[in-house]
Parts: sequence; C-alpha cells; structure tokens
Amino acid sequence: MRRRKNFIREKKIYCGADYLEVDIIPRTETENVRPGKRSKKQKVSAPKQKNLNDKNAKRYFVQLINSNFGENDLHVTVTYSKEYLPDTIEEAEKEAANFIRRISYRRKKEGLPPLKYILVTEYSMGKTTGKPVRIHHHIIMNSGLDRDTIEELWRKPKRKGQKKGDKIGFANTDRLQPNEYGLEALARYLMKNPNGKKRWSSSQNLTKPWSRTNDHKYTRKQVEKIVKDEADNTEFWRKKYPGWVLTESKPVYNEITGWSIYLKLRRLKE
Repeated sequence: MRRRKNFIREKKIYCGADYLEVDIIPRTETENVRPGKRSKKQKVSAPKQKNLNDKNAKRYFVQLINSNFGENDLHVTVTYSKEYLPDTIEEAEKEAANFIRRISYRRKKEGLPPLKYILVTEYSMGKTTGKPVRIHHHIIMNSGLDRDTIEELWRKPKRKGQKKGDKIGFANTDRLQPNEYGLEALARYLMKNPNGKKRWSSSQNLTKPWSRTNDHKYTRKQVEKIVKDEADNTEFWRKKYPGWVLTESKPVYNEITGWSIYLKLRRLKE
C-alpha cells in the first residue's frame, strides 16, 4: 500500500486590488486531494447559508467587502419608527429592497454607475411576543449619491396631498474609512451581536474574491522554522510576496496536522 504524501499548500486569496490573504496549510494526499502544479485562478465559493454565525461565512463576508468597497464608499444605517415597524423579517427585507430600488433608480437618473451593495438585516426575537424587535438594516454601497439624498429616500411613497412620503424611521450615512486591514473592522462590527440575528444579501454585480494554490512553495520544515523564529519576520514576508506589506501573521498548531500560518497583507503603495 502506497504511503500517503504530506505536503504544504499555499492558498492566496485576492480581495480586490489592495488586499491579500494567504493560507499556508498542511495537507495529506487523498483520492480528492493531490499535490499539483500552481492552480488556475478560481473564484472563492460563497457560503451556502447567508447568515453570519459560521466561521467560514464570516471570513467570506470580510473578503467580499474588501473586494468591492473602499475609501469614499458609503455605510448606510436605517431604522424604523414605531408606526412603521414591520411585523416580520420578510416585511422588513421587502422595505429594504424598495429602498435599494429607489437608490438604484436615482443613480440611473443621475447617470451614475449601477448600484453595488451588501445588505445586512439585524434583529432580535421578543421573548414574550415571539416577534422580531429592534429591526434595522446596514447597507454598504458604492459612492456617487449625496448622503442627504440617500437619507431622504428612506420614506414611504407619498400619499395624495403630500409633497413627500412619511419618514420610515432614522437614516444615517457615513463615508467608509479603510485602514491597513481594509474594511475588516466595519465587517466585524456588522457581524458582532451574540444576542441578535443577522441575514445578509448583496447585488449580483459584486466582484468575487478569487484564489490560487501552489503546492511547491513551502515544506513542513520551512513552516516550522518560520513559526519558531522569534525575530521580526516582516522583511521575510516582504521578499516572499513582493509588492505587498504584511499586516498580520497568525500561526496555528494542530496536534495531527502540525503548523499552519495565516497571513493578511495589503498592497504596497508607492
């Protein structure tokens, strides 16, 4: 019986032009997993369940935001007044969809590029009523429209005799402020709330993060040496990934498979 081969796989995950994640992970050869040549470009698969509880779903969510949004794009938060508080999450998501439709129409009217967005609906379940409470929405979208214009669109359709429809609730728009980790801080803020529930959706025109693997760049001994080297290894990673600056290096040990290393890097600006 042929002995199964152990090898180290490097997986680079590109999140737009400016952010890169690298997984350096031990693998064992099986019928479905074999060491091979450098792979072709592949889209990162979206999670099947669009909630923000699963670890892989959270990671994909951060990658998707960093792949599509940056400085001067917008984060919109909208809430409901008591008068217009939805009875169900489905009603709330329908209201949010109408809001997004109005924004998209206004962008088209002003000759702006198509709307790109990620929508997060957040809520809690009432202990006595069993109905959703504190429902609100977060929307990350591309820039172009004035913030006041966007906030004014969070209204009901005007009724006869009205100049404007009733305000649905509070609306606030902020410009995005990425740091060396891109928009990871905002993404984690949107994911945080252990007592609440979250659902998310997005426009179809988003750029998907993509990956490429290489099974011949590292050996197990090299990975162990990197992990155990207590010196600052920023310059080491700079040489390994020219054009990129290391922002985070995280070694993880598993008793069965050994050491893995997870890197986050940002594009080096001239």
